[in-house]
Amino acid sequence: MKKNIIKEKSYLFAIRVVNLCRYLQETKKEYVLSKQLLRSGTAPGALVREAEHAQSRADFIHKMSIGLKEINESEYWINLLYDTDYINKEQYDSILIDAQEILKIMISIVKTTKQK
Repeated sequence: MKKNIIKEKSYLFAIRVVNLCRYLQETKKEYVLSKQLLRSGTAPGALVREAEHAQSRADFIHKMSIGLKEINESEYWINLLYDTDYINKEQYDSILIDAQEILKIMISIVKTTKQK
């Protein structure tokens, strides 16, 4: 059986986001930005799962496109958390790389599916 890279990476990213948000809330007492990141950072994985059973190609593209928007929004919150000193450079670089990789994969999936 072929490995579903985006399914795996988006799920692992969601786990990282949950753990980061827990850290921000427990250690930094930051609740507003972390909730935003929690929502947008876990959404791509859920949308990838929804897209697996899309009713049509258009439905698949729609769900993946929303996931693309959510991972893009996650990058915004990650940047904001870094620029406001809630996360350090090492945390920032590590999670941002994952977000950008998912973003690139999702862009490719959406473009390729639209071309078919």
